[in-house]
Amino acid sequence: MICYKFLDKGRAVRIFSIMTRWRYCLFTMVAAAGVWCLLASCACITPTFDEDAWRQQVMAAKTEDLYASNHDGTAFFNPWMPMEKKGFLTLLRWRLSAAQDYTDMEKQYLPDVLPDPVKRIRAAGDADFIFWVGHGTFFMRINGQYWLTDPMFSDRALLPKRRTPPGITIDEILSITDKINCIISHNHYDHLDKKSLSDLPDDTRFFIPMGMKDFIIGLGKTDVVEMNWWQSLDLEDGTSLVCTPMQHWSRRIGEGFNDALWASFLIISPDTSIYFDGDGGYFIGYREIGRLFPGIDYALIPTTAYHPRWFMHYAHMDVNEAIAAFDDLGASVFIPTQWGAFKLGDNPPGYPAIDLRRAIVEKELDPDRFLILDIGGLHVIK
Repeated sequence: MICYKFLDKGRAVRIFSIMTRWRYCLFTMVAAAGVWCLLASCACITPTFDEDAWRQQVMAAKTEDLYASNHDGTAFFNPWMPMEKKGFLTLLRWRLSAAQDYTDMEKQYLPDVLPDPVKRIRAAGDADFIFWVGHGTFFMRINGQYWLTDPMFSDRALLPKRRTPPGITIDEILSITDKINCIISHNHYDHLDKKSLSDLPDDTRFFIPMGMKDFIIGLGKTDVVEMNWWQSLDLEDGTSLVCTPMQHWSRRIGEGFNDALWASFLIISPDTSIYFDGDGGYFIGYREIGRLFPGIDYALIPTTAYHPRWFMHYAHMDVNEAIAAFDDLGASVFIPTQWGAFKLGDNPPGYPAIDLRRAIVEKELDPDRFLILDIGGLHVIK
């Protein structure tokens, strides 16, 4: 304790002021630490999630809302079930809550990366094919035309680092063809990669959802077609492209929330139809797409970042929902996408393939209808 009577008045006032500020700072730090501990303790409590209640909510949506306006004058949205708002505290709760346990095998498993992609593609001759580059990127030949979906060849998706390399490089693709049709489903960094798009020829023909044209043109691209849900285009040689709904959302740094639309696409040729689902949660739209376009041959369906379910359920299907989407579409073959490259949720990147194989056995499904490719996997369409 300081005895102020031996100090002059000015010095005593200064010491008292310093001690007061120090006590205030100490109080503030203790209070902040207390608030942080309270928030952290609340966040660490993992919320429960009712799968049955969620499915009932999904199925209660109205089919006619799939055709309603998807823009409110400010931003795009899903009219059949607007996205739940998640603030910073919800994100904090996810990051601080305990993830479910995974076995060592589930944590470590990744797809193989197959060599000699160009040699194998050339060996297919003039046949159409589906080649998995990795994540949501597929290189395909359909009715003699070449297609590329959600080109992602970079080592990082903004922050998450790639765990497996692409199954083919852009230079290798360009050694096969320089005439490419490119589909982009939405603007998240693991689907809209600036470096990958910049490396494509400027005359690449892009088909994109509404609100993304300025970005693509800004990269020097000259042939860019924006599409809205349910819009269709007639292309060469009897091939058509249909833009279909998808339950997701969009945002990039420097852009507003949902400034750009998100979409799935259906490529229909005289011999083959391929549905590409860029990313999304389970919704009644799959049933409607299957009704309008019966006989889909291949459904490329995302299986990624679905844990924890309480946080991810709206925008990402789990394996059971992906199988339900496949059934709703009435497609012949299911090709899972977006697994094995990036860790974007709690589940390890290779886990969805394990989970899907497990579900096929448990549900006694026909394994011949599920084509789980390795990176660089080539499926020749016969």
